[in-house]
Amino acid sequence: MKPADLLLALFIVLIWGLNFAVIKLGLNGIPPLLLGAMRFVLASLPVLFIPRPKVPLKLYLAYGLTISVGQFAFLFCAIHLGMPAGLASVVLQAQAFFTLILSALLLNERWHKAQLAGLILASTGLAFIGSAHGLSMPLTGFLLTLSAACMWALGNIITRKVAATGPVNMFGFVVWASLVPPLPFLALSFAFEGPAAIQAAIAHLSWGSLAAVAYLSWIATLLGYGLWSHLLSHYPANKVAPFSLLVPVVGLITAYLVFGETLSPLQWAGTLLLMSGLLINLFGVRIKGIILLKLKRA
Repeated sequence: MKPADLLLALFIVLIWGLNFAVIKLGLNGIPPLLLGAMRFVLASLPVLFIPRPKVPLKLYLAYGLTISVGQFAFLFCAIHLGMPAGLASVVLQAQAFFTLILSALLLNERWHKAQLAGLILASTGLAFIGSAHGLSMPLTGFLLTLSAACMWALGNIITRKVAATGPVNMFGFVVWASLVPPLPFLALSFAFEGPAAIQAAIAHLSWGSLAAVAYLSWIATLLGYGLWSHLLSHYPANKVAPFSLLVPVVGLITAYLVFGETLSPLQWAGTLLLMSGLLINLFGVRIKGIILLKLKRA
């Protein structure tokens, strides 16, 4: 990966690491599904100024319903139900391995032995985290976060398919794809949260809630996913996705500083196993190549 693209990946890590604390703050005054609708209403505003990329409508719909509606409906509801923001930032990184599996099945991208070893290690870590459910982390919140990770991975695969259609302005694609989520989110909000909750939230909107929605819309969504999609359009999905392993570092630190969240020993063990699996996935093949090269020279 080029140095400039590496810096972009690290910038995305910072944006998305802070994102989890912002979500929790936003949910203090706005129901989760309504928060999703508001996020993408604001995120879609730049369509007034940005030409629509020539991408098939089905890919706009698929992207909007997976990485936007699917991922954030599950994630927002998980945090609303008590999933700690810091731990959510850890579990959501399972998307890297869902992406690995889906890219092999749907894009015929090859696996390496190191990636398989990383997958096994990370799966063990997720099992540790899930087994530590209780008052500080409800099992429903954990499962919803895993579902969000799966939706993110599906969105990664769709992004690769978008890139395969030809040269695409990926920022423009993310903006125009933001037109898809508001109506499904509003329909879900009316069905599960009810008109009374929606009216009450809108009537009592605070500046803090509006700032949270603005961050989620313009920084985390447009800037973050615009840059993420740019990277996915230039590199294989199984090379880009593992960079998200640094997001939990920012997420855990932020959650501790803002909310005083801490992990249990079993959750720490699971987190370390998950992060180790991601590290092996990212660097395992490279390390193996360096070792083989040194052995040949010797």
